[in-house]
Amino acid sequence: MSRRKAAGSRRRGKRTCRKQRPQSRTPRQRKAAYRHPLASAMFDLLGDLLQETKQVGKRGHKLLWTPLLVSFCAILMSWDPSPSLAARFDAAGLSLSILLPEHKGGTYQGWIKALQQRNIDLHQRVADRLRQAIEQMAREAGCWLREGWCALTADSSKFNCPRTAANEEAFGCASKKGKSQGLPQQLLTLLWHMGTGLPWAWATGDARASERERLRSMLPLLPIQSLLVADAGFVGYEFLQAIANSQRHFLIRIGSNVALLQKLGFYQEQQDTVYLWPSSSTHQKKPPMVLRLIRLQQPGKKTVYLLTNVLDPLQLSVQSAQVLYTLRWGVEVFFRSLKQTLCRRKLLSDAPDNARQELYWAVIGIAVLGALGVREILAAGKDPLSFSVALALASVRHAARSMLSAIGDLDLSAAVKDSYRRSRPKRSRNFPRRKRCKPPGRPRLRRATKTEVNMAQKFHRESVVHQFTA
Repeated sequence: MSRRKAAGSRRRGKRTCRKQRPQSRTPRQRKAAYRHPLASAMFDLLGDLLQETKQVGKRGHKLLWTPLLVSFCAILMSWDPSPSLAARFDAAGLSLSILLPEHKGGTYQGWIKALQQRNIDLHQRVADRLRQAIEQMAREAGCWLREGWCALTADSSKFNCPRTAANEEAFGCASKKGKSQGLPQQLLTLLWHMGTGLPWAWATGDARASERERLRSMLPLLPIQSLLVADAGFVGYEFLQAIANSQRHFLIRIGSNVALLQKLGFYQEQQDTVYLWPSSSTHQKKPPMVLRLIRLQQPGKKTVYLLTNVLDPLQLSVQSAQVLYTLRWGVEVFFRSLKQTLCRRKLLSDAPDNARQELYWAVIGIAVLGALGVREILAAGKDPLSFSVALALASVRHAARSMLSAIGDLDLSAAVKDSYRRSRPKRSRNFPRRKRCKPPGRPRLRRATKTEVNMAQKFHRESVVHQFTA
């Protein structure tokens, strides 16, 4: 055997000798993945939803855009008030390098490309996760119900987009008759949970989209046996019938554009029993809707008329209806916070797909901000409806730009509104551009004719026969 082969065999034998093997070292304790309090809070809220092995990008000098990085960057951009998308991305990249030290940076083009590839279901998955977190948080804190109901309110608002040919073709320009064409706009229809004061679900459309159809598409997202509270724009036989058939309830303001019947004899009537049965429904052989008309009379104000399919006053009293309809104003404050506090009155994306994603993630950003703040407010024993978007936004902006040693713990329990009572009206004395909307009038009530009574009795007999033969 040669000298080189003998030395090699001795080295191999030395490595495989059990007695001479090095003793195993004690495993080193792994550091926490998210030490920054803001990153830890956001990851706790979103859970394992964003942990995937699939990545977008190339290894080496380019960034691998994971769902976690894509979502965190979109949320941080929604919190930034910079006047351009490039500046918002630069600020979000700086915050990401502080929140997630392993983040190596990237370009706006790479991020938007990764967002478009993932956004088929990413924002929907994040929205579903937020709904689960809101429900769990509200049930544990005892604020899931208001006045004995899981109450949600709905409303819509329009957001301007840049005047590009692509945006005008995709969204259209809503303008009144006789006025010049306005900017391209997106319609955002949103469901707002009254117990926590947080957005529950949302859908977008073009400038001329129907808010009732947008809301009708979101009915499966409403909890079963929940109560939908809305203003006078959400009326109509087909729409209200769809809510009732989906095992949900409604409390909706009506005006002079709604015609109701009395004394139809279709149901065991009370003093406030009314029927919604338009002439088109009678010709199509559809039964009348048995409803209850609630009148809210306040001194010095016009009477408010509310229509509901909750017929039992013990389940929904007049006082509870007044409290819930007053809480409906919270969705208007939410739109103000989204447009003014977060500076999203006008979107910045020139391409329609990017403009849709910008609006989607703007709502997700304020929803994440609200969930983080409301969770700590509930832990402090305070009312979640006292949450202040402006104070919470200032806190997270400071935290996103501060190192761990400079910020300490992220405390959002103090982000609450002032508790004082305003002695004077908040609105200005004279604002020429203010919209002067005429309040809804009184609904048209009339007694049912003899023909309508006979048709109602026929429907009643057929329903009884069908009930016993089914």
